[in-house]
Amino acid sequence: MAGYKKYAVFEGRMLIVGFGSVGQGSLPLILRHIDIKPEQITIITANAFGREIAGSLGVKFIVEPIKRETYVAQYDKYLGPGDFLVNASYDVNSLDTIEYCRRRGILYIDACIEPWPGGHNNTSVPADRRSNYAYREAALDLRRKHPKGPACVLMHGANPGLVSHMLKQALLNIAKDAGEKTPVPKTREQWAQLAQRLNIKVIHIAERDSQVSSRRKQRDEFVNTWSSEAFAGESLQPAELGWGTHEKNWPHDARKFDFGCGAAVYLERTGASTRVRTWTPLEGPMLGFLISHGESTTIPDYFTVHKKGKAAYRPTCHYSYHPCDDAVLSMHEYIGNNYRFPPRYRLLRDEISEGMDELGVLLMGHGKGAYWYGSQLTIDEARKLCPYNNATSLQVNIGYAAAIIWAINNPGAGIVEPDELPYKTMMQICKPYLGRVVGVYTDWTPLEGRGVLFPENVDVSDPWQFKNFRVV
Repeated sequence: MAGYKKYAVFEGRMLIVGFGSVGQGSLPLILRHIDIKPEQITIITANAFGREIAGSLGVKFIVEPIKRETYVAQYDKYLGPGDFLVNASYDVNSLDTIEYCRRRGILYIDACIEPWPGGHNNTSVPADRRSNYAYREAALDLRRKHPKGPACVLMHGANPGLVSHMLKQALLNIAKDAGEKTPVPKTREQWAQLAQRLNIKVIHIAERDSQVSSRRKQRDEFVNTWSSEAFAGESLQPAELGWGTHEKNWPHDARKFDFGCGAAVYLERTGASTRVRTWTPLEGPMLGFLISHGESTTIPDYFTVHKKGKAAYRPTCHYSYHPCDDAVLSMHEYIGNNYRFPPRYRLLRDEISEGMDELGVLLMGHGKGAYWYGSQLTIDEARKLCPYNNATSLQVNIGYAAAIIWAINNPGAGIVEPDELPYKTMMQICKPYLGRVVGVYTDWTPLEGRGVLFPENVDVSDPWQFKNFRVV
């Protein structure tokens, strides 16, 4: 790992919990860009997947599933004050782990907030409490009770995470092109006011994964370019979206949260069964799943302009995800089997023959219509840039590693969200691993080509209404 820029020095112990696509793909980035020795790192995970990778990098590898009944004693074996718990797991409760780290002075990061096994489909818990909105509010409750403490970075991979920094750069690009001459915002309020002045009505995290393998999906198999289990799990959560102040068509199945910031709503249906129209530069118009993600709340909350205690401005925001073709087939089979996870699953990485991941933010409603800013990373580029990654995982893992670096350099920061981290610093670390980073304007709207074959119930007075994006 010599020859790479070191952004931080870490002298404590690091425990990586879970070793799927995030753990395996981020480990070489950690060793490259942090001054840390392999013997300082221990991996603890539920199965032997990735043992060879850990061994090749000189890192201790232990198969020991983290359990609700024993997690405290398990963590205590490997961690103490000043150490770092890197949560790259699925089915390990993030909030319990965060509280553990807070009490013991241990740094923490995750890529999403996870419940214990079964939490995503536990129908004894109301739908609004099984949401990412609720998980985030629980984490922020901890921050309100304990505003100081060890650095704890919530939900920071590609999305949530990297896209929040892309969004700020996109806003600056649009402002420059529109002749906006105000200085770069320095506060949350100034960023929100800039988005309001630019009239940003809707923000999609618009992603198209086109990676393919010659070995196609088989019956009773879930195939994906990142964790199949995590994708299936989050697909069970209610569809969630930040609800903008410009919206005037209330969905019949939408419900408000009666707690928390109020920046988002949810639909009484899964994200897996909800599709929306969106756009990326290379794919063009497409349909994506409205999968529940943390950025669907953190971004609209961060960019809310308040006046007299009420939201005077807020953009609609949600994930619009077209996964790789075999993952789409997997999702259709999964839904068709009433959300029964199949007996087999497969991570596409070494067997990918071609394709890319086009991941960015699509900002709509401003003077030029719509603007997409993000990463276009091919599988060939990803392989050259970092081992044990495909295009999708590298976009996630460099954002993850960048946040680990930030936490090491800001060890007393307490609980923080992606939108609160310095966008320029994060982009500087991430950009070398993102392939082509481009910004593209388009005149596309979700009304394009509508009502031709049959009449459609759309709102022609404002193309940027959620009603026009949603597929019904």
